[in-house]
Amino acid sequence: MKILMVASEAAPFAKTGGLADVLGSLPPALVRAGDEVAVVLPKYRVAEIGDAQPVYLDMPLWVGPHAYPVDILQTIHRGVKYFFVDCPPLYDRPEIYGVYPDNHIRFALLSQAALGIARHLFKASVLHTHDWQTGLVAPYLRSSFASDPTFAGICTLLTIHNLGYQGNFPRAAFADLGLDPGLYNPAGLEFWGDVSFLKAGIVWSDAINTVSPTYAREIQTPEYGFGMDGLLRVHANKLSGILNGVDYEEWNPETGPHQVAPYSARYPSGKLVCKRALLEEMGLPPEMKRPLLGIVSRFADQKGFDLVEAIAPWLAEQNVALVALGSGQKKYEDMFRALAALRPEKFAVRIGYDDALAHRIEAGADMFLMPSQYEPCGLSQMYSLRYGTVPIVRATGGLDDSVDDQTGFKFQEYSPEALKAAIQGALRAFADADQWLLRMRKGMAKDFSWNTSAEAYRRLYKSLIS
Repeated sequence: MKILMVASEAAPFAKTGGLADVLGSLPPALVRAGDEVAVVLPKYRVAEIGDAQPVYLDMPLWVGPHAYPVDILQTIHRGVKYFFVDCPPLYDRPEIYGVYPDNHIRFALLSQAALGIARHLFKASVLHTHDWQTGLVAPYLRSSFASDPTFAGICTLLTIHNLGYQGNFPRAAFADLGLDPGLYNPAGLEFWGDVSFLKAGIVWSDAINTVSPTYAREIQTPEYGFGMDGLLRVHANKLSGILNGVDYEEWNPETGPHQVAPYSARYPSGKLVCKRALLEEMGLPPEMKRPLLGIVSRFADQKGFDLVEAIAPWLAEQNVALVALGSGQKKYEDMFRALAALRPEKFAVRIGYDDALAHRIEAGADMFLMPSQYEPCGLSQMYSLRYGTVPIVRATGGLDDSVDDQTGFKFQEYSPEALKAAIQGALRAFADADQWLLRMRKGMAKDFSWNTSAEAYRRLYKSLIS
């Protein structure tokens, strides 16, 4: 099969979050399975594209009344062709996203460029789009290019990585998109008086999936639907969930980078070496028998840190230490700083993101905390299982799909009391060293590799093509 993916970011070229990890890992997994895969990305100012070479100069593209001649550059990484859309007036800016008044034009052009690449450079059988930034690919294809024989038989798949981000713009933005005015209606791009790129992708794509089976069910409910639950129920016949995978070349306690000592389920002693080194690095006492909780996360309401804040006084009195790495909302950054200042023998925090330290926390912590309010997939809990770091999670989205009672600890109700009970359960279990080691080994034996997830995508592609 020939698969052309379209996205707003991909590792290692440009990254702000988990979407980039997916676009850096899923395409190579598909190539290993025998498919031909390419990815279309904007060429941002901050994009690190190495020796990418021009393959199409001055491709003429229109977004409504706006004309943009763009250059298309290409590089090959891990067997995947990555095409970069070079349009300095739209992408040569300090931030990848930013609050720019022409964001609707920036990402409408990405959709038009993807179709240009599909016409001239990579004639695919499936166009696989990701999140709202690529939501216009399907409506452009099915309206503006409906009679174009170049695209006969091509199928479209939209993956929703987080329904909370929808690409909603004022109604006036519609005039800039170059779409048939008749498409602006409640069954089309109109969403509560706005123009919604994500809704466009949902309505016009041949299939929709999200990044875990549980999240696919959750987003059809008012609690998780962000106003689109009714729309998704209407389109439920083409909605499914595929759990994201993990790149085990990078996240592997036996061979991975950054950790102090290697270890495995069979030979786990290196984990104690990693724990001792992490305690020293974070300035905590070398109390090896005391459980060590790890957190690597955005500090945001979605991630459940209001629950952590509520139980912080109780946690400070328990026989447990905690290391946290992340950044985000100031109130949570200040919370972790205050805890570290109040009880420096128990709490340590680093504000910001440090990939090497993230690996060392996974390797050195005994438990990993993810009390998310909602979590489409989550990757850290899967990293934790691979590293024998027992996850404590809320049973939502991909957390519920990837953690079971034999490998971790889950709580249902979104409340401080439920979180506290889950941590108490983990602390009690940690006291039995033999049973704890058995739990670690069961988690380390789980296979969340991209090979497994890629096969699920291949089955979905084949069902669309057939």
